[in-house]
Amino acid sequence: MLVAYVLGGYNGLVAAEEDVNGKWSQVENQLQRRADLIPNLVETVKGYAAHEQEIFTEVTRAREKLISAGSVVEKAQAEAELSSALSRLLAIVENYPNLKADANFRQLSDELVGTENRIAVARMDYNNAVQRYNSKIRSFPTVIIARLMGFDKKEYFKAEEGAKEAPKVDFDKKGDQ
Repeated sequence: MLVAYVLGGYNGLVAAEEDVNGKWSQVENQLQRRADLIPNLVETVKGYAAHEQEIFTEVTRAREKLISAGSVVEKAQAEAELSSALSRLLAIVENYPNLKADANFRQLSDELVGTENRIAVARMDYNNAVQRYNSKIRSFPTVIIARLMGFDKKEYFKAEEGAKEAPKVDFDKKGDQ
C-alpha cells in the first residue's frame, strides 16, 4: 500500500509539473506571436511617422530581448519592457489620424490587442498551474516524495516593478530633434 501511495504521489507530481510546463509553453507561444506581429506594426507606423526613430529602435531592442530571454524571470522582464515600448508606440499613433484610418494598421492593431489578451490569459493560467504545483510539493505527505524525487518550486510570472504605471509619452522631444 505504501508503494502504491508513493507511485500515486510521484505520478501526481509529474502531472502537476507537466501542467506547469504546458502552461508556460502557451505563454511563450503568445509572446512569440506578439513578437512576430511587431515588425509589421513598426513598418506600418514608420511610413507615417518616420521621424520617430527612437521609439522604433526601442521596440526592436525590446522585442529582441524577449526572443532571447531564457528563464521565466528574464521573459517577464523583457515582456514588461516590450509592453512599455509598445504603449509608447501606440501613443505616437494618436498624432497621426491618417495612420489610425489605415486598414493595415487597424488590422495589425486589432491582432496585437487580441494577442495581448491571450498573453494575459496564458500568464494567468500559468500562474494558477504554478500555484497548484507549488502547493502540492509543499503539502504533507507529498512534500516527502517531492523532496526525495527532486521536485523544485516553480517561479511565478510576475509583472516588473512599475508595470502598474502608464508609460510617460513626451511629444515635445520630436520638436528638439
